[in-house]
Amino acid sequence: MSEQTGEKTELPTQRKLDEAVKHGQTPRSAEVQTVFVMLASVAALSFCGRETWHLFVNTEVATFSHLHTIVVTPDSLQGYGVTGMLLVMKCAGPFVLATVLAGLMAGAMQSRFQTASEVLSPEWSRVNPLSGFQRLFSTQSLVTTALAALKFAIVFALTFSEVRKVLMDPIFTSSVSVGRLAEFLGTTGLGILLRVSLSLLVIASLDYGYQYWKVGRDLMMTKDEVKEEAKSTDGNPQVKAARRRRRNASKAKELAAVATADVVVTNPTRIAIALRYDRKTMKAPKIVAKGIRLNAQKIRELAAQHQVPIMENKPLARMLFKHGKVGAEVPTALFAGVAEVLAWVYRVNRYRYYAERNQA
Repeated sequence: MSEQTGEKTELPTQRKLDEAVKHGQTPRSAEVQTVFVMLASVAALSFCGRETWHLFVNTEVATFSHLHTIVVTPDSLQGYGVTGMLLVMKCAGPFVLATVLAGLMAGAMQSRFQTASEVLSPEWSRVNPLSGFQRLFSTQSLVTTALAALKFAIVFALTFSEVRKVLMDPIFTSSVSVGRLAEFLGTTGLGILLRVSLSLLVIASLDYGYQYWKVGRDLMMTKDEVKEEAKSTDGNPQVKAARRRRRNASKAKELAAVATADVVVTNPTRIAIALRYDRKTMKAPKIVAKGIRLNAQKIRELAAQHQVPIMENKPLARMLFKHGKVGAEVPTALFAGVAEVLAWVYRVNRYRYYAERNQA
């Protein structure tokens, strides 16, 4: 049975993910935004609610207790208007600032602090009235409405007992001061808001998980798409030039490290491996450079130029080249062979080795 080439079975490539971010196709849940805003409101009410209430009450008391001395003129009305605006800003400012910052933070976290440049460009089809009516009465709109009703039912079920307990409290049937009633309503309202926020937090977690899965499923690619993208990427001159620059920089760094090597193991002409071992700073010998053919010849030339011993050991050279990595320690299975080579180097070049170590 032949495999269906049009089936999306492959994970998205990095290029596909980058393009999705540019188009704003990232996991995004409106419930996360709502939860952040509500939790910010609860936090602002907890920290600034009492001070805001006292400021408002003291201002009202000062205003109504001096009504008989207030002079009403065009200039005074302007001053009263400015004072009122400042009072509103002091009372509502912390709540507005907290909710705005929370909304921005929720959006930034969901977009992974990346800007979707193409989303910022205007899309005139969205202002088309006909398209708007179609979206309003589409199946997706009905599903969204049904989910909103379900969320409301869940929140109502979780908070109904608390709201009922507040409404049945004896404080509403007894004689209490306005301040005591306001304090009671603030405390109970804060508790209800906190319970609503926690219930919405659970809903938001589930919704964001679903959106994450949905976006990942939509970004899946077919095998043909992966092959075509690989071909287009490999054929891109800029990508080739960047890869060439990285290879050249890496190779130049390797060749520069040959001067610090203790020995170069060869094949003798086809492979060259440069090894270094410092007992004070290294747990095991490391491969500082390796090469084949022309690169091997360059390593041997640099080793001769810097008086680094060159030792021919065909089996060890082949195994080091096959299993070793530049910058990494020698594979454990090759410790014995490398130890013999280093012992020979230290024995033959004892004066040079210890002189360099004493200078260091």
